[in-house]
Amino acid sequence: MRNNQFPPGWDEERVRRVLAHYENQTEGEAVFEDQRAFKSGNRTVIEVPAELMPVIREIVAQYEAATKN
Repeated sequence: MRNNQFPPGWDEERVRRVLAHYENQTEGEAVFEDQRAFKSGNRTVIEVPAELMPVIREIVAQYEAATKN
């Protein structure tokens, strides 16, 4: 038997709900959701070399930890 580990605040039920949401979403709904996310103004998307991702994740984690306080 495999021991599944979830991020804090997540459990198997939440994962199933998220999967169901995206598996049942039409292509149009997916496009609308993506467009809405890009227009929110509080996030951005950039293309970076894959090998930089561990460093970027660490920077984001440090930022989130610093802004929680």
